[in-house]
Order: sequence, then C-alpha cells, then structure tokens
Amino acid sequence: MSQVTPTGAEVVVIGGGIAGCATAYELARRGTSVTLIDKGEIGFEQSTRNWGWVHQQVRYPHLVPLGVESVRIWDRLADELDADVGWVQGGNLSLGFDDVDLQDFELWSRQAAERGLATHMLSRGEVRELLPEMRGEWLGGLQVPSDGQADPDLVTSAFAAAAEANGATIHSDCAAIRIELTGGRVSGVVTEAGSIEATTVVCAAGAWSARLLRGVGVKIPQRSVRSTVVRTTPTAPMTDLTAWGDGVTFRQDRVGRFIIAGGASSIYDLDGDLLRDVGRFLPMAWRNRRWVRMRAGRRFIADLSAMVPGTAAKREFWQRRRRIDPEPDRASVDASLDRFRAMFPTVEVGVERSWAGYIDSTPDQAPVLGPVKGVPGLHILTGLSGHGFALGPGAAQLLTELIVGEDPSVDPRPFRHARFAENDLPPVHSYRR
Repeated sequence: MSQVTPTGAEVVVIGGGIAGCATAYELARRGTSVTLIDKGEIGFEQSTRNWGWVHQQVRYPHLVPLGVESVRIWDRLADELDADVGWVQGGNLSLGFDDVDLQDFELWSRQAAERGLATHMLSRGEVRELLPEMRGEWLGGLQVPSDGQADPDLVTSAFAAAAEANGATIHSDCAAIRIELTGGRVSGVVTEAGSIEATTVVCAAGAWSARLLRGVGVKIPQRSVRSTVVRTTPTAPMTDLTAWGDGVTFRQDRVGRFIIAGGASSIYDLDGDLLRDVGRFLPMAWRNRRWVRMRAGRRFIADLSAMVPGTAAKREFWQRRRRIDPEPDRASVDASLDRFRAMFPTVEVGVERSWAGYIDSTPDQAPVLGPVKGVPGLHILTGLSGHGFALGPGAAQLLTELIVGEDPSVDPRPFRHARFAENDLPPVHSYRR
C-alpha cells in the first residue's frame, strides 16, 4: 500500500475499513479509477475489532434485504477475492427467556419472511439439540440458518488486496484533512500528503464521518459507543453457530476459540460533540439505559484540547488519532466470561486476548448510504450501527451501483442522507435484541 503523495482519481474513498475497502474493490473491478486513503493502517479500527458475525437478524425490517444481499456476496466472497476470509455458514441463534422475547421473535420472523428471509422458531428441546452442552432457563429461540461468521482479521485486507489487484491505489497513514468543493460540487480531497483531485468522494470514515462531513456543511447525526470483546483459549469444536444468550454473545472460530461479547452492553465515551444531536439520540439512549454507561476520559480531554484555536491539537486533529486503540473494559470482560461459563459449565477456557472498538451509530440504527442532495459528487457510506461487518459487502455494492449508474440491487431509499432532514425515520424499535 502506497506511502507516496496521492494523485488524482475519478473517485476518492476516505476510510480503510471493510465498507471503504469493499467500495474501492467494487469500483475498481468495474474499471473506475479509485484512490483510497486512511489516516492509519487499513482495517485498524472497528472492521477488525467486531464480533465476526454475518447476520441478517437486523433491527428493522427495511434492513433485511440488504442483509440478504450481503449474505449472497459473503457466500461467494472467498472465490471472488481469491482469499481465505474465514467464512462459515453455521447459522445464528437468539435465545428467548420469556414470553416477550418469543413474541418479538414471532413478529420479526413474519417480517423477515415477507422480505425473503427464512427463519425457524425453535422450542426449548430443539435449542438443546443444537447446543447440548448449554445450560439455562431459555424457553425457545429464533434461528436464521443462512447466517454465518467470518474472520475480521482477514476480510478487510482481502478486499484491499483485491482492490489493488484491479487497479485501485491505496494510501495508508494518509489522513484526509478536508473535502474540497469548487462551485458547490466536489473537486477533491486535501490530505496531509497533498491534494487529490476527484469528481466523486465517498466518505466511509466510520465513527469519524460526521466530523469530516461538517467541513463541507453536511450534517449527519452520529454517535459512537465502545464495545469490548473477549477471545478465549482454544477448546474442542462445539458449534458453528453465532448465538445471543442471556446478556452474552458468542461464536467459536475455526481454531476452537470462543469470541465473546456482552450483548448490548456498551460504554459511551463522552467527547467534544457531547451536545450535538443529543435530542435525536435520547429515545434510543433511554431505551437502552440499563446497557449503556457514560464515561468522561482521555477522549473527552483530547477533544476539548482540539477546540482551542491555534493549538497543535487542533491543527493535527486527525494525525493525533491515527491509530485508535481503546482500552477494553475489565468489568465487561469479567461479566461476559461469567455469563458464558454459567451457560457452559463444562467448557474450560481462559482469556487469550481482549480488545475494544468504537461502533458508530445513527438514531435509527441504519446506515447513511448514497449521494448527498445539494453537494454533487459527495457520497456517504457510514453509520452501519453494529452491522458494518455483516452488511459491509452489500452496502459497498449498493453504493457503487448508485455511483456508476447501475440498477440498485436493494432499494436505497431507506438509507438516504435526506431522511433525517425529512424526519422520515422508523419509530424506536421494540425488538429487545
């Protein structure tokens, strides 16, 4: 991946996560001249720190078609990229512990079926057949057999390599300082290594997208939460399922290690944008108040320092955030392990590694995808709200179709940027997962 001064391209993609690298690949294989830049290493942030789930059991019905299309891509991805991505199609299981859970599952299952996704409602006995070692008081479950898992450490780099093989240029350690407009339309990107001329820019900068877009007067409501993940020592193969249990999620990788997280439990690290869009996020924050904890730490102090005019902290905002490596939360590690061990008392595992990452989220927990009205040449792909790994390939394909003028594989209207200004959002969802 190049370290030299970037040169012009038809499209510049800002952000080297799975969404950005997949978009660069989709554009390049269609013959489009594309340059991708990232302030740090390719895939350093959330794209390699997620759970590794590839799931279609998303929060809102209008997201299901994008999930279905993404799984179609995942199923052929290793052959298409000529790379191992760790794809295993073992299905997903959500456990239901009371009647409300089961009612949620029934409703979601009907809505998914209307959109072409097959699901199965399972009894307690049927769940036990899938996971005979598991203990607990569940009443039943919801299974999505076509869901799967992949290896986050392999996927983004595979997309980046395939993009370069198809002619894309990738620059790591090259921060985008601002998007350039000429006469109201996109004309390029100013980076720390120089300017890149382009007629189209894709902002796929994950949790940093809103701040970058404000430089051209474009607003998106976006917050990020810190989520902690644990990887255990290997044990005997037990399941290919990804599963959501009682306050804990897990999957077992091909080596036999379990990747465990605390379900909906997350930390909101307060930052300099504390009051921005607070009204839009209050309903979601209130509903999830038992799962989200607020903390003011180094990130908050660093952002406050960057607000002081004339300081190095302000001038070098992006360079000083080149490699974001948040601390895992010790309490989350312990709680996740305790819950997992309670579910599987005969499975002996230790902690091999734990880590954390920032999940960027929108008020309706759906991506912002497509062109920006009033700023010709500017496109956004961000806000996948915890589904970025699963939906990234489909979202990148859809955005590319919109850029090059192909018929979209999925209806893009629910993901348009203008939905916030139009207040065209679904109600706060009632599904507890």
